[in-house]
Amino acid sequence: MLKNWLKIYLYQIRNNKFFTALNVLGLSIGIAGLIFSILYWNDEHSYNAWNPGKENVFQSINRVSLDEYWASNVAPLEDNLKEFEEVESFCYMDNWYYNEIIQYKNKKEIFKITDAQKTFFEMFPFKFIKGYGKSALKDNASIAISEKAAEKLFGTEDPLGKIVTYSGRKLVVRGVYVIPGKSSMQPDAVTNLIDVRITEAKGEWGWGNFNFGLMIKLKNSDDKNKVTQKIQDLMFKNRIVVWAKKEGITVAEWEKKKGKDQLKVILEPLKDSRLHSITDGFAEGKGNYQFLVIMIGLSILILILSIVNYVNLATANAIKRAKEVGVRKIIGASKSNIVKQFLFETILTTSFSILLALVIVELSLPYYNEFLGKELVIFGSQFYLQIIAIFLITVTVSGIFPAVYVSNFETLKVLKGNFGRSKSGVWLRNGMLILQFSIATFFIIGSYIVYEQIKFISEKDLGFKGDQVISITYRNKYNWREENYKEKIYNRYNMIKSNVSAINGVEQVSTGAFSFGSGNGSTTGFSYKGSENIQGKNMGVDFDMLEMMQIKIKEGRTLSEKFSSDTINSMLVNETALKMMGEKDPIGKEVEWNGRKLKLVGIVKDFNLMGPQEKVQPMVFFHFKTVDWMLQNASKIHVKVKGENIQQTIAEIEKFWTKKVDTDYPFEYDFVDKEYARTYEGFVKQKDLFSLLNIIVILIALFGLFALASYSIQRRMKEIAIRKTLGAETKTLLKDLSKQYIIFCVIGFLIALFPVYFLLGKWLENFAYRIEISLIPFVIGFFALLILTLIVVLSRAYQATKVNVLKYLKYE
Repeated sequence: MLKNWLKIYLYQIRNNKFFTALNVLGLSIGIAGLIFSILYWNDEHSYNAWNPGKENVFQSINRVSLDEYWASNVAPLEDNLKEFEEVESFCYMDNWYYNEIIQYKNKKEIFKITDAQKTFFEMFPFKFIKGYGKSALKDNASIAISEKAAEKLFGTEDPLGKIVTYSGRKLVVRGVYVIPGKSSMQPDAVTNLIDVRITEAKGEWGWGNFNFGLMIKLKNSDDKNKVTQKIQDLMFKNRIVVWAKKEGITVAEWEKKKGKDQLKVILEPLKDSRLHSITDGFAEGKGNYQFLVIMIGLSILILILSIVNYVNLATANAIKRAKEVGVRKIIGASKSNIVKQFLFETILTTSFSILLALVIVELSLPYYNEFLGKELVIFGSQFYLQIIAIFLITVTVSGIFPAVYVSNFETLKVLKGNFGRSKSGVWLRNGMLILQFSIATFFIIGSYIVYEQIKFISEKDLGFKGDQVISITYRNKYNWREENYKEKIYNRYNMIKSNVSAINGVEQVSTGAFSFGSGNGSTTGFSYKGSENIQGKNMGVDFDMLEMMQIKIKEGRTLSEKFSSDTINSMLVNETALKMMGEKDPIGKEVEWNGRKLKLVGIVKDFNLMGPQEKVQPMVFFHFKTVDWMLQNASKIHVKVKGENIQQTIAEIEKFWTKKVDTDYPFEYDFVDKEYARTYEGFVKQKDLFSLLNIIVILIALFGLFALASYSIQRRMKEIAIRKTLGAETKTLLKDLSKQYIIFCVIGFLIALFPVYFLLGKWLENFAYRIEISLIPFVIGFFALLILTLIVVLSRAYQATKVNVLKYLKYE
């Protein structure tokens, strides 16, 4: 029986090569798209999945204003956490990496290093192949390293007990670990140097300084709310109550003067840190859950489109096989037997489509990895289970409808030869064709809206210009505990500025305690005339920094060497901060900043520091000498170069840098405009994805439309021949043959209107600055779809009107 079915299947392929190819290609593309999305989905959901404590290990996050969250915490909280009976353990840590050198003998390597308390490996229980997690960070002379780091530094030597040099310290390697899977923290090495810093941070204003990442492991995850409330109460008691008492006023008076404290403590489970976190709190970054859902959703839509296309073609093709089914029924084939035969054919087609899809994925995976910035591979039992699930769903959905449809053919009607005039299955095919039009409409309109939004933010006036400015990674090599460390920092910076400025091709050198596209790491509250506290970004700058970046002054003046007060008590604020101050004539007014009185000398026009999709935050500008600790926060030196011989100029800067500035580290630089463009790179990728899928969707839809129109017109060849014989004009025939498809196109377009408007509206909510959805995308989408439909249908219809009518009349 199977052998007979296989012969029939191969016979049908030989006689319908083109439409079989369209079917297989359409299914393959749909399945390949879903496989790509599954690989991405599995990778993102694998973060921390291996960690047995993912349910009861929490990251402590603080909301410091209505829309700002910090994954940093105050040091004095440590003493209280020890008393919480619900807490099993906790770990203060740096939740970022230092890219620093570790040296063993004469060998130096740069590694990703994090500093943490000795309980770090209770929060992230990596597998230790040498030593033990409990003792790997037992004191501040200890270091634990990854297996890969051990291989780079020690080769075949046993690293355990060996002494390495890191940041001027001698440390003993007490453990070598392997990270079992994707983790929110994946350091090459972990040190325990943080305890001294924590002790020093418990000073007078320790409850106001948020400096450290904090992980808390609870005995029972259900106690999360209880612990959160305890920390919240402690923060209020040790911040607001104490600060009000110092000023000799009540809490209510303090809140009226400073504004109600908006601090809120949030304990976020480790399992949510990658895809559902409210802030980017770990070194490995936060995943883009919305992008992930978009990819899965669009891939499912494309697979549905492919399956609809398959069902449509299968039911249309069934007309050509009507007599085959009728004869088989006459000789005793049951309905179930016919259903099984057609399901068997669907299984073969789907199997081949999946194999072709895997080939497409394998060949395209390098480009996909480059697109996502990942290293995905087709591997893993979970993935193969998902492939089996795709196979079963595809076979079930795309196989049952055509099989049942064919098995219900009326034997006598089929054998009499008038089945072609039957309306059976027409509504199913038409309904699915309308669904195809709806999905295609969604992609065409959606692609246009996404394109317009990305174009809008990329062309938006940012308030600065960085096309000929390079930002060079700058490391401060002086420890703040060193004597006269501030003076050393200034002297080193001035030496760099003087030497780089003398290089041919360099126009200007300056810096600021912030980076374009990544913001800055310092904010401080300030108030004006007793107004509510304004949390402003601390924008420490050198003279001419604003001018170099062409950041405009709206009112007053910029900071200048001509005024000695500009290094003592002068400051500027941006337009956003001025609005919050509520002052119409701000120049010359005094502002209370961190317990100091600073005078406003200018208002800076708003510019987008974090990215064009983000709101402009309040900013406070002052010279480095005004707040003398700010220069140590500068991580970039900005250099404006001339347009000609740029590469030669950069080469000269590099030569000086590697000899006089950072002799042990590679020279790292980027153009500010390119660096800034990466802030919305994820959205550009979404645009590119939408555009690519739009092309695929249109092609699949056109495949189906072309095949269905061909079958439909083929069924009407007798009618066309008779009408031509009676004198019908070609344009009349074309109109009649294409009319139903235009109606289906309009219905499909109308069905897609609400989903595309609603879902794209949700997507636009990601942007502080966004376009308004107008009628233009819908008009363009409709006419694009209509034109493509008419091109396909009219081309097939025109060919039908040019055939030899005698052939069909004679046949009939």
